[in-house]
Amino acid sequence: MRTVGDMLRQWRHRRRLSQLDLALAADVSARHVSLVETGKSHPSADMILRLAGQLDVPLRERNRLLLAAGFAPRYAERPLTGDALSTAGDAIARVLRAHEPYPAVVLDRRWNIVLSNRAIDAFLVDVAPDLLRPPVNIVRLGLENRGLAPRIVNLPEVRAVLRARISRQLAIAPDAELNAIYEELLAPGFEEAGRPAESEVTVPMIFRFGDVELRLFSTTTTFGTPMDITLEEISIESYYPADAETAAYFVKFGAEVLAGE
Repeated sequence: MRTVGDMLRQWRHRRRLSQLDLALAADVSARHVSLVETGKSHPSADMILRLAGQLDVPLRERNRLLLAAGFAPRYAERPLTGDALSTAGDAIARVLRAHEPYPAVVLDRRWNIVLSNRAIDAFLVDVAPDLLRPPVNIVRLGLENRGLAPRIVNLPEVRAVLRARISRQLAIAPDAELNAIYEELLAPGFEEAGRPAESEVTVPMIFRFGDVELRLFSTTTTFGTPMDITLEEISIESYYPADAETAAYFVKFGAEVLAGE
C-alpha cells in the first residue's frame, strides 16, 4: 500500500515543484517536507491538507491522502439532486433554463452529461441509441461516427481542442476512465488537417444538418471554492451562436419545443 509520503511526492513531481518550493509555499521547512515524503515523520491531517492545498490536489484525492495516513476523509460527495446540494442544484437549473434557446449541459469529471436543457435535443437527431443511454459521454457522442462526428464540419479542429483540454485535465487530476476515452478517441495519431481561420476569436464548432450550417462556441462555468467533491468536479458547458443564422435556428427550434409541450 502506498504511503501518504509517496503520494505527496508524486503530486509534487506532477506539479514540477522542488521540496523547497513546496516548503516555502506551505510555510514549513524543506526538511519537514522531506521527512514527510520519506515516512520519517507522520504528518497531521491539517499538515496533509496544507501541503495538498499548495499542490492543488483535487478534493477526491485529498480524501485518499487522508485515508493513507489513517485519518477520516474530510470532503463529502453528495448527489447533485439531493437535499444537501439543493441550493447549488437550483442555481444550476436556473442557469440551464436561462440559457435557452441555446444548448447547455452539466458535465462530470469524465465528461458525462449530468443535466442538460431542452435545446441539446437539436443535436441528437439520428444519433445511435446506445450513445444516448446514460451516462451519455459528450466526447464519445461528439467524436464517434455513430454520433455527431459526421455532422461536424471542422472535426480536426474540434478534436484538437478536446485533446488539449482533456490533456490538461489529466495532468491536473489523473483518471483511468477518462484516460481510456482519451486513448480511444483523442490520442495523437488521428489525422489532423486544416486550421481555424485567423479571424476567429475562438475555435467554433461547425455543424451541418442537411442544408443548415450551425456555428457555435462554448464557455465553461465552474463553482468557486467548492468544498464538496461533486461540485468541484462538475462544469457547465454553455454553447452560443457564432452568427445570426445559428441564433435564428435555435430561436425557431426553441419555439417549436415549447409549442409541443
